[in-house]
Amino acid sequence: MKIGLYFGSFNPIHIGHLIIANHIVEHTDLDKIWFVISPQNPLKPASSLLNEYHRLHLVQLAIENDTRFKASNIEFKLPRPSYTIDTLTYLSEQYSKYSFSIIMGSDSYNNLENWKNYELLLSNYPIIVYSREGFVPEKKSEKSTFLQAPLLNISSTFIREQIRQGKSVRYLVPDLVFQELEAANYYK
Repeated sequence: MKIGLYFGSFNPIHIGHLIIANHIVEHTDLDKIWFVISPQNPLKPASSLLNEYHRLHLVQLAIENDTRFKASNIEFKLPRPSYTIDTLTYLSEQYSKYSFSIIMGSDSYNNLENWKNYELLLSNYPIIVYSREGFVPEKKSEKSTFLQAPLLNISSTFIREQIRQGKSVRYLVPDLVFQELEAANYYK
């Protein structure tokens, strides 16, 4: 089985994440996409993150009726901060019959040299890169594939700020995620 690993803080997950995942699963040979919730991205401050189990729950709500997608808490069990190469090594050992690809935006792809053991990522794993506005990727590996996924100009940062300002984020997140954000008063 071919699994695409879509790493992220998903703080919170929004419609843009789902559009990208849907486009990638429809336009590649991947069987499934796992949303890998990162408890702590080493390149981002931890203070702005909602608890990882709350973020996991929001992802589960967002994808609950789509069998092509899975929410993964695998990094919750690994040393922190989370490094993609360590997660991939662990998953490759645990699921030896699966082949894993990495899904990332062109902004992250252009920044790979700052990642732990990025050379191993480039040489050992296919990378599916979706374009992000303002970031033209330079091919770093023959295992890299580039897609023009439909993009929305929204971000988790924008959504958190809207919530803090008392503005509605309805339609920026799936309905069940919106209901949970409202009920739990997240990001207020």
